[in-house]
Amino acid sequence: MTDALKRLSDEGVAIWLDDLSRKRITSGNLAELIDQQHVVGVTTNPSIFQKAISGGDGYERQLTELAARKVTVEEAIRMITTADVRDAADILRPTFDATEGQDGRVSIEVDPRLAHNTLATVAEAKQLAWLVDRPNTLIKIPATKAGLPAITETIGNGISVNVTLIFSLERYREVMDAYLAGLEKAKERGLDLSKIHSVASFFVSRVDTEIDKRLDALGTAEAKDARGKAALANARLAYEAFEEVFSSDRWAVLDRAQANKQRPLWASTGVKDPAYKDTLYVDELVAPGTVNTMPEATLDATADHGRITGDTVRGTYDAARAELAAVAALGISYDEVVKLLEDEGVEKFASSWNDLLKSTEAELKRLAPSEG
Repeated sequence: MTDALKRLSDEGVAIWLDDLSRKRITSGNLAELIDQQHVVGVTTNPSIFQKAISGGDGYERQLTELAARKVTVEEAIRMITTADVRDAADILRPTFDATEGQDGRVSIEVDPRLAHNTLATVAEAKQLAWLVDRPNTLIKIPATKAGLPAITETIGNGISVNVTLIFSLERYREVMDAYLAGLEKAKERGLDLSKIHSVASFFVSRVDTEIDKRLDALGTAEAKDARGKAALANARLAYEAFEEVFSSDRWAVLDRAQANKQRPLWASTGVKDPAYKDTLYVDELVAPGTVNTMPEATLDATADHGRITGDTVRGTYDAARAELAAVAALGISYDEVVKLLEDEGVEKFASSWNDLLKSTEAELKRLAPSEG
C-alpha cells in the first residue's frame, strides 16, 4: 500500500467517492474511507441509486413503512435517496466544518427526466435542498442548454450546485458563466456569497471510449497512436479555461465579495479500457483546486499503485491542443462526439431512473399490507 492518496490530497486534489448506499453508511464503511483513505466528499447519480436500492441492502424497513402509507413511487424514491444523502452528509459534517464548507459535501441529482426543463429543474433543486436540509449538500444539475439558466437561478437562490454531464470545452465555459451570473444574482439579493459553493463535473473516460471506438474503426497507424489521449487533453484544456475565467476582472469583483471558485471536478474517472492503467485518470489529472470523484475500485487502485508525481496538468496545454488536433485531422468531429456523449449521458441517467421507478414500485406492491 502506497500513500498515493495522501500525496494526491497534498497536491490540492480533493478525493470524493463516486458511490453511496445505505449499507455503506450503516456498516461504517463510509466513515472508514473518510478516516483512512482521505475521502472528503461523496457524489451520487441516478445509476448509483438504482444499483443500491435494487440491491436491497438496508432498504426493506423503510420500503415497508412507505408501502403502508401508500405513497407514490416517486415520493418513495425521494424519501429513500434524501435519507441516504442526509445521513452521509452528517458523517461528513466534521470535514465540512474543518474545510470551511469546501469539502465534506454530498451530491444529489435532480430528476434526470427534467434535464430539458429549466423551471422544473429549479423547482426540484429547491425541493431537494429543503428535503435533505443539510448545509453540506450539493444539488446536481446537468449541463444541458436548459440546465444553464437553472444553474444561474439555483445559485442565485443561495443553493450550492454540482453541475454534471459536462463533456465539451464550450459547454464548460457556459457553465462557468452561468455560475458567475448566479453569484451576481445572489449578490444583488444580499446573500452571503461565502456560503455558496459549486463544482463543475467534467467527464473524462467516456470521451476516450467514444473517440477510441472511432479511431479503431479507422485502423491506421496514426489512429492507433492517437488512442487514449483525447480525454486527458480535453480535461487539461478545461483546467486552462478554469484558470482563465477565475483570474478575470469579472471574477475579481465576486472574489472581493468572498465568493468561492467553482472547482473543476474530474468525473467518470474509472478506466473503461483494460489496455490502460487503471489509475490513468487520477495520475494524469493532478492540479491544485480540483476534485476527483472515484468509484471505489479506482480509489483502491490509486491507494495501491497510483503514481502521484506532482502537477500533471499545468504546462501541458499546447500538447493537449495538438492531441485534439491530431484526432480532428483524422476526420473525427469533436463537436459531434461531445454532443453525442451529452445526449447519451442524459438518456442513461433517465433510463436508470425509470428502472429505479419500476423496481421500487414492485417492492412497494410486494410489501403492501393486505387489506382487511
